[in-house]
Amino acid sequence: MKRILTFGVYDILHIGHMLLFKRAKELYPDEDCQLIVAVQDSDYILKYKPDSKIVYNTDERLFMVGALKWVDDVLVYRDVDDSIQNIEFDVFVKGEDQQHAGFQRAVEWCKDNGKVVITMPRTQGISSTMLRPNLSI
Repeated sequence: MKRILTFGVYDILHIGHMLLFKRAKELYPDEDCQLIVAVQDSDYILKYKPDSKIVYNTDERLFMVGALKWVDDVLVYRDVDDSIQNIEFDVFVKGEDQQHAGFQRAVEWCKDNGKVVITMPRTQGISSTMLRPNLSI
């Protein structure tokens, strides 16, 4: 069985996230796959971005992401580059916009440890940043 792992905040869950999960789950159509989604801890987000206006707390985001049919397991993470080392997986799927230093270190760790890294394209015309101004938060 292939264990596929992806990381994100998923605060404003939208079609782009769902397509990411669907595409990740379908990467290996001839194999049994398990999709693990790591959701970033709200307290950790606020520690580094205190002005963030988080819509859903960690538990709510875990519930929503975990309820999706493509997601087999959901867990909380703080730092992607530290957390990735403590999860059993075969394939790391990330979005093309996930380029900050923590993701770069996570990709290097994957390469050094025989993990496959796949970068998925963004879904055009949708993002949490684009949706946020339409919310009254």
